[in-house]
Amino acid sequence: DVQLVESGGGLVQPGGSLRLSCTASGLTFDDLTMGWFRQAPGKEREVVSCTGRSGAGTHYVDSVKDRFTISRDNAKNTLYRQMNSLKPEDAAMCYCAAGPWYRACLGRTGPDVAYWGQGTQVTVSS
Repeated sequence: DVQLVESGGGLVQPGGSLRLSCTASGLTFDDLTMGWFRQAPGKEREVVSCTGRSGAGTHYVDSVKDRFTISRDNAKNTLYRQMNSLKPEDAAMCYCAAGPWYRACLGRTGPDVAYWGQGTQVTVSS
């Protein structure tokens, strides 16, 4: 069975940092686009960032550019999201996503996410 297990969420003060991890199993990790979504209370789930199979190509939603960094370690089947300068509006349930969805991540027509993690909560509050 495919499993995506997120970790690293928690409570942080505004301006602080957190690093999320997503460890995958049951799939060919380096054959898939990996990325992060988030969903805040009362809002739709939105893509935050994604990275192509080798990690060379990345994409970020405008609101997190220059603050968040997505990376992957294909040897460890693990995806990361480093979040700096966190703002209260960054608070959300954060989901790891896998699949052939890089074009969709860029807002173009293409295959969608195939697998989802259960999510990890990020809370930004003083």
